[in-house]
Amino acid sequence: VQLQAFGGGLVQVGESLRLSCVASGSTSDIYAIGWFRQAPGKEREAVSCVDFNGATTLYGDSVKGRFTISRDNAKNTVYLQMNSLKPEDTAVYHCAARRWIGCSGYRIEYDYWGQGTLVTVSS
Repeated sequence: VQLQAFGGGLVQVGESLRLSCVASGSTSDIYAIGWFRQAPGKEREAVSCVDFNGATTLYGDSVKGRFTISRDNAKNTVYLQMNSLKPEDTAVYHCAARRWIGCSGYRIEYDYWGQGTLVTVSS
């Protein structure tokens, strides 16, 4: 399974971005998809997760109410809509996949990782 994240860039405070995570390869082996981010000098943190059919979503406290995760299984793609961006959202965003139907906020429970896309929010 290969995961590719797209959509990062440089934006101003308060603006929006939409990230995409496209899965290829043995996609029948993966179910829940998560987004994690890592800022310079910080540990990778969980941002959001969507379960296998999109019925359940989870969000980190710092992004609740601003970010929305969704998936289009026909396109093997998961989206992360990020609104009202703040400078503290600046990080490399990675998508990851689990061979399990449910979400998790723990990095160790993900089996596949994408290369990441950089989001920079300028004030």
